[in-house]
Amino acid sequence: MYFKDRREAGRLLAMRLLDWADRRDVEVIVLGIPRGGVIVAAEIAARLDAPLDVFLTHKLGAPGNPELAIGAVASDGTMLLDEHLVRELAIPRQYIERERDARLRDMQARAERYRQGRPPVDAQGRCVILCDDGIATGATALAALESLRKRQPARVILAAPIGPTQSMDTLARACDEVVVLATPEPFYAVGRFYLSFEQVTDDQVIAALKNQPAEPLNSPRPDV
Repeated sequence: MYFKDRREAGRLLAMRLLDWADRRDVEVIVLGIPRGGVIVAAEIAARLDAPLDVFLTHKLGAPGNPELAIGAVASDGTMLLDEHLVRELAIPRQYIERERDARLRDMQARAERYRQGRPPVDAQGRCVILCDDGIATGATALAALESLRKRQPARVILAAPIGPTQSMDTLARACDEVVVLATPEPFYAVGRFYLSFEQVTDDQVIAALKNQPAEPLNSPRPDV
């Protein structure tokens, strides 16, 4: 399965999430993992008439090889590590703490830049649809899901256009529902399944967020 771009992927995902449009029983919010996940999330939020916000998480890179993920950290400090890889590479805890702190500072700055003074959308008691433009190892998404649980949402749904079966199975155990359009094997990389997969800029993320309300419009209404 191939997607023209992230917007098309978001529109296709939205079709699978229509049960969450115009809900009377729960408020729905949509969170995108920057940067590409925000573009996907924006299409879903528009279709569901739900507010959009960012949810920042970042992988932790190995010493001398930042592309090799040894874990991930969410913006609230929730950290998940691949303990087997940490032991295999004999990575000192001091390095992990420095890497975590550096990523937290970066995420705080990015959150301020993206929101431009708007407060984060409150997840407590709401149905949260967490979106990314694709899942590979699932480390960053798992850290995000663990972090979200601390905010006491009513329900957490992970939505992604593409991801390998093993990663999606792992993530399904960390949330209430997974919505994924395709789980091809062999997987290789997320970008392989997009015809257009250009890097998303901060300005594009900011523009997507500006088009969304800061608080839910679909507040629960009594049945009539």
